Amino acid sequence: MLFRSKELKKFTIFGAFPLAVFLVVLAVPFGQGLFLTFTNWDGFEYDKFTGLDNYVKSFQDPTFWATLVFTAKFVIVSLVLINVVAFGLALLVTAKLRSSNIFRTFFFIPNLIGGVVLGVIWQFIFNTALVSMSQKFSWPFFQSSWLNDTGTAFWALIIVTVWQSSGYMMIIYITGLISIEQDVLEAARVDGASPLRTLWSVKMPLMAQAFTIALFLTLRGGFMAYDVNVALTGGGPFRTTELISMHIFQDAFAFGNFGTGQSKAVLMFLLVAVTALVQVSVSKRMEVQR
Repeated sequence: MLFRSKELKKFTIFGAFPLAVFLVVLAVPFGQGLFLTFTNWDGFEYDKFTGLDNYVKSFQDPTFWATLVFTAKFVIVSLVLINVVAFGLALLVTAKLRSSNIFRTFFFIPNLIGGVVLGVIWQFIFNTALVSMSQKFSWPFFQSSWLNDTGTAFWALIIVTVWQSSGYMMIIYITGLISIEQDVLEAARVDGASPLRTLWSVKMPLMAQAFTIALFLTLRGGFMAYDVNVALTGGGPFRTTELISMHIFQDAFAFGNFGTGQSKAVLMFLLVAVTALVQVSVSKRMEVQR
């Protein structure tokens, strides 16, 4: 009884407050939002239940499906490129260079700049700077703004996202690299392993936890991307570069479809949750126990 009393006291002190915050900040609003998807909510009130009507309308919206496809492409490409670039940068700054600390700071700075500011800066670069330089030096790739075409606007979004996020993911990979015991690396060198072989067979398996974290954060960031999307392309041309977060916001607040907007948000939550659980589960199986 005394043991249970102590455990209950510990939970009350350390667990009750976080649980209350979770319920108030996350669980209750999510439950309320889920409830509203089954009503004719107009942003202020509702007067009747509509069942699955909002979900049916969401699935019948061709723009919603086009946005999902565009978002899936964006998430996959950005996930691969961000982590490849970030891992390469981490290898560079941990290579015992004299200026490694300067490089770390330089590569991390873009992550400190807000997405809206980045979007405005890069919008000027794509719309004005690169076009002017292309016309002056006869470059074939930037004769017109990349933001005027869906295909090139997609790659503009990718470039800005990779430039912004790679520095943050680099820090995670640096942590994984420096946590590897030097005795293990020395043993690999003694056994005659080349640097590339050491990287592939020793370092990468031992830093699988860093890959799990970085992939999860990149995946989540891809689905949640909004500010760069708004500031850089604004969803144009003709809403063809809207990511799912921007599409939901536009549907609810620009067009007043709060019911379908809320239902799409729930569908997005389920999609992200399932995708993240699968990714973490697969990554965890690849982790090496030290």
